[in-house]
Amino acid sequence: VQLQASGGGLVQPGGSLTLSCTASGRVFTSYSMGWFRQAPGKEREFVAVMNWNGHQKDYADSVKGRFTISRDNAKNTVYLQMNTLRPEDTAVYYCAAEVGPITTRADRFGSWGQGTLVTVSS
Repeated sequence: VQLQASGGGLVQPGGSLTLSCTASGRVFTSYSMGWFRQAPGKEREFVAVMNWNGHQKDYADSVKGRFTISRDNAKNTVYLQMNTLRPEDTAVYYCAAEVGPITTRADRFGSWGQGTLVTVSS
């Protein structure tokens, strides 16, 4: 499956942003979908994941209560709604797809998007 992420940009602290990731090439409902991020000088880290029908979700502790992952299978798209953004949320955000149950492990995801930059700064 090919993934195309979009929606990044510059936002002030406390602001909101929604990332989108559109899939093509395979049956979208075969995949659990996840979001990861990588800040400058840091390793890639897990942000959020959901299974094919949205009934199972998991979030990193650092984003719980602020970020929401969702998907529209009719549009082959997964979203990451980010609220109350903080400077430490600044990173390149990647969407990823994996066949199987949800996991927070990046090495379980076989397909990755190109990344979209989110900068939280005043």
